[in-house]
Amino acid sequence: MVFFSASLKRVVVMFSILLAAPSGAQELVDSGTYILVAGRRLPYLYAISLDKAIDPANNNTANAIVSRSKVALDRLDGQLLGDPANLVVSEDGNTVYVVNHHGSIDNGEFRQHGGRGQIALLDVDQVLDPQNDGTATALLRHMDSGGFGAIGVVLLADMLAINNAENNLTEDGGNRITFVDRRTGSLRGTVELALGSPGVDCPDYPVPYVSPYGPPRNRAVLAPNSSFGCFPNPNGLALGRAGDGSSYLFSANGGSGDVSVIDLQRALEGNRLAEIQRIPGQVGAWGIAATPDGRHIIVAHGGSQQEDFSGNTISIIDVERASRGAGDAEVARILVGTDDPQVQTHPLIPSVTPNGLEVIVPNLRADSVSIINLEMALAGDSDAEVARIPLTRVDGQAARPKASAITSDGRYAVISGGAGSQPYSRELGYVYVIDLESRSVVSTITGVGNDPYGLTMVYR
Repeated sequence: MVFFSASLKRVVVMFSILLAAPSGAQELVDSGTYILVAGRRLPYLYAISLDKAIDPANNNTANAIVSRSKVALDRLDGQLLGDPANLVVSEDGNTVYVVNHHGSIDNGEFRQHGGRGQIALLDVDQVLDPQNDGTATALLRHMDSGGFGAIGVVLLADMLAINNAENNLTEDGGNRITFVDRRTGSLRGTVELALGSPGVDCPDYPVPYVSPYGPPRNRAVLAPNSSFGCFPNPNGLALGRAGDGSSYLFSANGGSGDVSVIDLQRALEGNRLAEIQRIPGQVGAWGIAATPDGRHIIVAHGGSQQEDFSGNTISIIDVERASRGAGDAEVARILVGTDDPQVQTHPLIPSVTPNGLEVIVPNLRADSVSIINLEMALAGDSDAEVARIPLTRVDGQAARPKASAITSDGRYAVISGGAGSQPYSRELGYVYVIDLESRSVVSTITGVGNDPYGLTMVYR
């Protein structure tokens, strides 16, 4: 049965940087570059003016924040709802798709995992309008992600590909990549990832799902847990391209600690078993990005879901080799954030410069950002980490950097940071602006959400 009408030729390959074309902005929206940040526990989408941020007068302040847009309507008693963890911008720069990891929930009450994933659509010009600060004016509508614990998202020509990392009210039990129509919100199809990893078996749950079997039961509610490893629990998602032009989805699997390779052509033909290979990694695959040409995939080895342990490397995967199912698809593994292989740095969400020369890696536990020279890494040079930039906070707390994005001219990298802390109504998150020429932090924006995650750039 064919689930899709779109052909592979209509797929728009979106990589780690989405270059937004200018559009008819309102008068109140200044021209320039803006950072959009998912506020996570404080469920706003933050809009930050880069021009104001790099003004020294605004350093270590919240002055560069233009507006905060709600990602869900308030509960009837006025409680803010939503769990914005990731985002992606449309090709024309007019719409932002925000991934509510657990849907329209109250973060203070929902301490569980496995909430139903939800995508909030917001109008970018309305997001950038200061008059809409603290309102839901920019919110257009919601779409169901088709699964639980949505997080990774890739923009296709007329659909979103979404990684659903969890299952109903559990952090374990996820194995679904869903395809949701961008216009209607309809669920068009699902790819089910294989179960099991070395030393772990999962015999009681069929893939693909068949009646009368229901969702997996008695799974671990929280990680780390020694029972993890059966389900892949797909987190980050990226799109790569082989030499013949064919496209492949790459899923960073936190539960099984590896990377799935999905043949996009087969997926678009409705094949639920379009996964063609698993590539093992160090530990806790989470963040993932593609180079601008799509030929290489960068995987960050973050925290294990089986034990209280974090990784300290990134892997580089050759898409051409992965497309053939080759066993040597991982072509490089680089130590980041430390010179000691025993130190856990927890690299999280990398990005690649527009010229494809460097990889930017936030190190959650090391409170730093690594810059990797891609050519040196591919050549096996142990000095491929060409810069390591420490991050600090004026309040003395740990920086805990998470996500990264890079301006279209390659001049600046922006990094989200800060741990979640109750009450979640407090704006405790930071965004750091790094000048990639001087290898230094040139601005710190305070008051950005609570436990902020994904961020990206838009242009006006």
